[in-house]
Amino acid sequence: MSEAIVFQKFPMVQKTEPGTYWWCACGRSKGQPFCDGSHKGTGFVPVKAEITEAKTVAWCGCKHTQHPPFCDGSHAKL
Repeated sequence: MSEAIVFQKFPMVQKTEPGTYWWCACGRSKGQPFCDGSHKGTGFVPVKAEITEAKTVAWCGCKHTQHPPFCDGSHAKL
């Protein structure tokens, strides 16, 4: 498996409604931060996130978080 592409070096902060979301783990999706299937053939798979209540979420943009799919500040070390 190759290393994920760094999409951006800061989180994508969004107001999020309850539901199921598929976070892009490879960095190739054109619909960041969510998966559009661009990972096919890379060995990466999207990460399922169940949001149970409306809230603001900081999705990882660098794809190097230790707590996918959420930002943990890992981008500061890139």
